[in-house]
Amino acid sequence: MGTVAAAQKLVPVLLAFGAGVVLARRKVVPADSSKAFADYAFLFAVPCFLFGNIYRSDLGRLFDWRAISGYAAAAAVAALLVGTAARTLGVRDPRAVALRIMAAVQVNTAYFAVPVFVMLFGDAAPIFPVLLFQVCVLSLVILSIMELGREDRSGGFGRQLGAAVGASLMTPLVIACNAGILLNLLSVGVPGVLLDGFDFVGDSASPVALFALGLHLGGSGLAVRGTSVQEGLLIAFKCVAFPALTFAVCHYLFRLDGTWLAQLVLIAAMPTPQNLFVFAQRYDVDVGLSASVVVKSSAVALVLLPLWTHLVARWT
Repeated sequence: MGTVAAAQKLVPVLLAFGAGVVLARRKVVPADSSKAFADYAFLFAVPCFLFGNIYRSDLGRLFDWRAISGYAAAAAVAALLVGTAARTLGVRDPRAVALRIMAAVQVNTAYFAVPVFVMLFGDAAPIFPVLLFQVCVLSLVILSIMELGREDRSGGFGRQLGAAVGASLMTPLVIACNAGILLNLLSVGVPGVLLDGFDFVGDSASPVALFALGLHLGGSGLAVRGTSVQEGLLIAFKCVAFPALTFAVCHYLFRLDGTWLAQLVLIAAMPTPQNLFVFAQRYDVDVGLSASVVVKSSAVALVLLPLWTHLVARWT
């Protein structure tokens, strides 16, 4: 798969994002309305997308616990490294540290990983275990930290932490994930018309989130030459170091080979998800940095995609 083929698959991404940038710059749509679009994606569209896809998945076939454990271990090591580096570079706000960990460890599944996997393997199903891990573990931790850092919280640390975890568990994102798993495992029937409704709304999740990102950047501007040291380090870690770390942990510690190893490394090589920007906008933390990393990591990941594709093809 060449760069041209990969770029063609990203036309919807460029269309949704580019429209936001152009409309904001021409002041057709106010740039500050990006928060309303981001809230729609975070609170409604993304949960609908997750529920429908998780509910329909064959969970038993998808879950290879050695592979998932290997990926989770690599993510944990990466989170520790990025968190330590952020603190060393002077980032003190726990919410800002959490966002940087999310930027370096979480991956763009809907509009980057899915097309790549369909082209390479003819099936995007292997992505869903990682998606579940991201939503049910990584996102839960990030959301708990975000909720804990809200200025309107009061009381002792224990009470604040309990309230933060409780609030994160009650976010639509986590509820949709857990509901999809539970109803799937219990074989509870969901009316087809309802699933069609979830699909209809869920299909708008990525375009709306990308449009919101475009609106924000169209209003604030994005300069490649102005990339900060932290942005550069996050992008380099996400697009190069994290997939290499995933290979080392999964292959040498968990003895994975073949298709699963190739798939996990390729997933790790995907760019930072637009949900980073949605989270940042939702909790008003490092919005500019988050938007910049989402866009620039996507560009770098696209450039490196033929290289990673060539490497993983040797293992399958």
